[in-house]
Amino acid sequence: MNNFKGKTILITGGTGSFGNAVLRGLLDTEVREVRIFSRDELKQEKMRKNINNPLVKYYIGDTRDRSSVDGAMKNVDIVFHAAALKQVPSCEFFPIQAVLTNVIGSNNVIQSAIGYGASRIICLSTDKAVYPINAMGMTKGLMEKCVQASARNLSDTETIVSCVRYGNVMCSRGSVIPLFINQIKANKPITVTAPGMTRFMLSLEEAVKLVYFAFGHSGQGDISVMKSPACTIADLVTALKKIFNSDSPVNIVGIRHGEKIYETLVNREEMVKAEDLGDFFRIKMDDRDLNYDKYFIDGDIEDRTYSEFTSHNTRRLNVEEIEEMLLRSEERRVGKECRSRWSPYH
Repeated sequence: MNNFKGKTILITGGTGSFGNAVLRGLLDTEVREVRIFSRDELKQEKMRKNINNPLVKYYIGDTRDRSSVDGAMKNVDIVFHAAALKQVPSCEFFPIQAVLTNVIGSNNVIQSAIGYGASRIICLSTDKAVYPINAMGMTKGLMEKCVQASARNLSDTETIVSCVRYGNVMCSRGSVIPLFINQIKANKPITVTAPGMTRFMLSLEEAVKLVYFAFGHSGQGDISVMKSPACTIADLVTALKKIFNSDSPVNIVGIRHGEKIYETLVNREEMVKAEDLGDFFRIKMDDRDLNYDKYFIDGDIEDRTYSEFTSHNTRRLNVEEIEEMLLRSEERRVGKECRSRWSPYH
């Protein structure tokens, strides 16, 4: 964390779950300034009152508008790019909006960071970018391609442009866990898409840890991935019902637009070149140029019998482990509500 001493840091989408979490950690360092960039003035006002710290500056703007990004980027050292359209169904119905924010907006932030000489920009991606079947995942995948296209033209002494990729973050905007908690508290049926569906489980603290790892270890165009465990939706519901001592019925509603039964964090092709760093994978950028002939003539024959890293073949959490993960969570919504499960309100 001493690497942030004296630095000016910009967080796009800074009023979201990730922005709030990483900001709390940064304010414990000797950071010079943290800039929160987003288009939601109400969330900024609430954040300003809650944080009440002169080191935090607020910028109203939209990543789709390059001039507003440039206005926040001057003299910035490090950029955490978290602004995105993240809801799978809404991106399915409004795919051009997903393109404008997740692709064009992301490229605006990347090019602004490079243009103003930031030392590093880390872009937040998702497991849905791997073998994408929905507009959200496709646009996040294209964001990763924008990162690597920019990185190929930069030396290691220029702005380092890289990505992190992770699965479901507990309590983040649109997370299913707060939905289930609200349904349990209201004594309503719990709406489950598919009981056997698996999803990676990651706390906000772990999401921030992954970004800090990428900050210290990633090179040009790298994608950093944490080896997250996963669980079935059925086991997640069971754990929440046990925590809240609930007998709410479960209503199977079927898979929503653009959803998969399981997600993939590292595909088979990436596993060929992925570097295993213990709790993390580092996926190096393919830095070949367009002169493919030399690779066809001189290239080596590689063993490509690799398996992708998915929510079906990673470590599977049991009900007790899910309970423990929920109860120890420090996130405002999940941990607080789960730990207060015995109050008369419930």
